[in-house]
Amino acid sequence: MGIEYCDNGQFVYAPLWWHRQGLSQTASGYGAQLTTPWKTEYQGKLYRVYQTCYSNAASSWIVVRGQRLHLSNTTLPE
Repeated sequence: MGIEYCDNGQFVYAPLWWHRQGLSQTASGYGAQLTTPWKTEYQGKLYRVYQTCYSNAASSWIVVRGQRLHLSNTTLPE
């Protein structure tokens, strides 16, 4: 089983409470499943964007029906 990619649509800014307060999910800012303040459209539905981040590299992905799909367009707006 390899990594599965999907073509995602536009990003929508949808922060959670800790994003609005300027907090991060972990003390270091690194982790295996970090919740981002972004959602993206995939097959007509919005999905929360997650990231795996260690060192200075991150991988962005969504969960669709229990399956992790990595985003082919990972340039998140600032």
